[in-house]
Amino acid sequence: MVEPQGMLAYTRLLSAVFGHLGVDARPLLSLATVLRGSGGNIPLEQALSVPREVLLAWSFRQTPRVRAAVLIAWKTASRWGDVQNLSRACFPLISNTEIVVDWNTLPKGRRGNPFCRSKVVAIRGPLTREIAELLRGLGNFQQLCPLSTDQFSRLLGADNATKLYSAHSVKRGAIDHLMSLKAAGAPFALQLISRLAKHTNDADPTVANMTVRYTSDPVALARVLQTGDVTMYL
Repeated sequence: MVEPQGMLAYTRLLSAVFGHLGVDARPLLSLATVLRGSGGNIPLEQALSVPREVLLAWSFRQTPRVRAAVLIAWKTASRWGDVQNLSRACFPLISNTEIVVDWNTLPKGRRGNPFCRSKVVAIRGPLTREIAELLRGLGNFQQLCPLSTDQFSRLLGADNATKLYSAHSVKRGAIDHLMSLKAAGAPFALQLISRLAKHTNDADPTVANMTVRYTSDPVALARVLQTGDVTMYL
């Protein structure tokens, strides 16, 4: 049986061929839409998970802005695309003990669901002071790190210590790190991992999305959502 990912690849290829031949490709485009809804865009092979100590050692060899972006991506279990466009204006709170990130202040925000529970996150624990010091050097609307996802992956690949990893390895590494700690008995709530990783979880009972919509204080919201309880371990 062909997986949805393979069927989607074949469908895209045939659509391109039909287009060159002047043949109506609309049925194939409709099929592609169905396949994407069935998980066809989800890769079968995930990026290799990068260990915490490897990533942090590598980050020390980078520029301050790249290092800041890497540390934030790790502490918030984020894709590189989530952090690269952050500016100081995206942080309603910057202190040596706690930093709050408001993803909705990005130019594109969280368009699909701007009032979801993962719109804000609190960073606490190790690395918080260092991230705060790096952020204080940014202008209010200065982009944190101008590297694209591909450029960041190439930068990782250029170093012998990280050549096996890609941009998505950071998020996967953070999630694996938290899962290992939870399996060993760490006291944070399991659902906090999904909340931190921005994975939709309708069973998460903490705060309804409509309540998030009516909350005007992102710092208070981040604390209520308790993501700081899990970033303490990253």
